[in-house]
Amino acid sequence: MSHLPANRPIGVVFNVLGSALFALMYAYSALLDPLDGLQIYAWRIVLTIPCLAALLLATGKWHEVVRLARRLRRERFFWAQRLLSSALIGVQLWLFMWAPINGYGLDVSLGYFLLPITMVAVGRIAFGERLSALQAFACALAVLGIALQLANTGGVSWPALLVCLGYPAYFWLRRVTDTNNLASLLLDMAASLPLSLVFILQGPPVLAPEASTSLPWLILGLGLISASALGFQALSARHLTMTVFGLLIYVEPVLLVVASLLLGEAISAAQWPTYLSIWAAVIVLALEGVRSLRAQGRRR
Repeated sequence: MSHLPANRPIGVVFNVLGSALFALMYAYSALLDPLDGLQIYAWRIVLTIPCLAALLLATGKWHEVVRLARRLRRERFFWAQRLLSSALIGVQLWLFMWAPINGYGLDVSLGYFLLPITMVAVGRIAFGERLSALQAFACALAVLGIALQLANTGGVSWPALLVCLGYPAYFWLRRVTDTNNLASLLLDMAASLPLSLVFILQGPPVLAPEASTSLPWLILGLGLISASALGFQALSARHLTMTVFGLLIYVEPVLLVVASLLLGEAISAAQWPTYLSIWAAVIVLALEGVRSLRAQGRRR
C-alpha cells in the first residue's frame, strides 16, 4: 500500500517559502540600481552556481552531474541539446530579473498564470496525454482570456508569451533528453557562465570607489535569495505528492502580482477581463488537483 509522505506539512512550508523567496527576488531587483537586467541576471548566475553545486553534493545527487558529463562525451549531439537548453532557461532567468525594473512585472506574472495551461496543451500535443474534462474547460477559459486580450489591446505582450511558450519548450527538451533534474539546471547555468561574466565586466564596477558601498552586499543578498529559493523548492519535492506539488505551482504567480503592484504597476480596466479568465482557468485546474488528491486519499 502506498502512503502520502509523512512530512507533507513541512513540504508545503518549504515550497511556499521557495515561492515567497522567488517573489522577493522579483521585487529585490529594484534595489540593485545602477545594474540593469542583464547584469542582475549575470550576477544571479555567478552566485547561484556554487550554491546549486553545494546543494547537489549535500543531497547526494552529484552522481547525476557525472552522468551528464559522460553523456556529453558519448552522445554526438548532446552538447548541442545542452546549449539549446541553456539558452531557453537563460532567457527566462534574464526576463525574471529584467521585467520588474522595466514595467513588465504584471506581464510576466500573467505568463506564469498561463504556463500551467500551455503545459497541459504541450502534454496533449507532444506526448499524447489525455485531457480531463476540467483540463479542457480550463484551456477554454484561458483561450477566452487571450481572445479578450486580443480584442481589447490588439495582442498579448511579448513577455507573457515568452514565459508561457518558452518554459514548455524548455521542459519538453528536458523530458525528451532525460535531463529533468537539478544537475541539468546546474549544467545549463554553467554553460551561460562565460556570457554572464561578459555582462558583469561591461556593467558598472561594483567595487569601484565611486560605487555604492551597499551594492556588493545587495548583490550577495541576491545570490542568497536565489539559492535559498531553489533549495527550498528542491527540498519540498521529497515531502510532497506530485498532486500537491503541482497545486503549489500557483502560489508563485499570485505573489509575483503582489510584488508587481508593490513596485507601482497597476492592472488596467482593459486587462481585468483577461486576468479574471486566466485566474478562473487556474482555479479550475486547482480544483481538479484537489479532487485528484481526495481520490488518492480514498484509495488508501
